[in-house]
Amino acid sequence: MSEGATAEDLVAEDLVAEDALGANAVAEDVVGQVAAGADAVVTEDDALLARAARVFADARAAGRERAVLAICGAPGAGKTTLARMLVSELPRLGVPVAWLPLDGFHLGDDALRVLGRLERKGAIDTFDGWGYVATVRRVLEEADHEIFVPGFERDLEQPIAANLIVPAGPALVVTEGNWLLDASEPWAELADMFAETWLVETDDVVRRERLVARHVQFGKSGPEARAWVERVDEPNAVRVAAARERASLVVAL
Repeated sequence: MSEGATAEDLVAEDLVAEDALGANAVAEDVVGQVAAGADAVVTEDDALLARAARVFADARAAGRERAVLAICGAPGAGKTTLARMLVSELPRLGVPVAWLPLDGFHLGDDALRVLGRLERKGAIDTFDGWGYVATVRRVLEEADHEIFVPGFERDLEQPIAANLIVPAGPALVVTEGNWLLDASEPWAELADMFAETWLVETDDVVRRERLVARHVQFGKSGPEARAWVERVDEPNAVRVAAARERASLVVAL
């Protein structure tokens, strides 16, 4: 592949599927919408898939093996749902994908107890931010071999080490989490690593009810769940919303 090759050149060289260029009408509409940045709001799955595929095609055209697409959002906004849709559907467009959830970098409960932070699990300082940043850097720099990354077991509410695989070779790595747009250290370093960062937004009433239902599902009583949402989740949501202007794209779910 020649230096400076276009995305269309990649199709000719069979390095990326033609569908991954997002040539359909919906995708072209999105390209126009997002030219202005985060003021553009996108909802259609096909449009989002086409844009994600374009991110990968552009990375390959620039000679990079991998690109990282970040999905950010407040607790309960639907970012995991969107990320999983991308991971499931992008291979249909010829885009190799890998999954890197920030939840895998939750501090374990034992560490949180030692630090006195267990009662606000999910806050920005209850994650291994430096470990996450280092892993994103590895994913981008070490495409010649597979990389094992942590996952998160919702039934246990605990991270699981080396539970997911970023395979060797080219890939669009989809990552999602609350703090991917935060301007504090070490999170601010991510801006130069992510190809794009999408912010997921949804109606606040719906989002809070989702959170209450989730907490009840995993063992809290109704009153305990609502208290947790107000005391822990909502301050986190306010902090995420404050970073909106740094998003590449806002996705309304």
